Amino acid sequence: MLNVLGLKNAMNAMVPITRFNRGEANRIFDEVRETGCKVVVKNNNPTCVLITPEWYNKMVDMIEDQYLLALAEERESKKSGATHSFDEILAEDGLTFADLDAMGDVEIE
Repeated sequence: MLNVLGLKNAMNAMVPITRFNRGEANRIFDEVRETGCKVVVKNNNPTCVLITPEWYNKMVDMIEDQYLLALAEERESKKSGATHSFDEILAEDGLTFADLDAMGDVEIE
């Protein structure tokens, strides 16, 4: 069945590129803040999606979470016996949680 509400929302989300050309960028950005998202259309083709920084951050967090979940599931399926707790690994290297706290934030690439 046709989702009329979804179709209406999709139509309201579209913004012709000509509105930018007419100097309506600030008004469009206000609409994005209100609705969360707009699709910029040029020659009847979607060319860009405008979203709020909050939506962007949520999407990035969701992607990272899905990646980490997939990685954990893959590792879980391949585990071959003995496992070690984080405390055991720290103790093996002669470290404590206080040592880690003293290091501060570390960038891992």
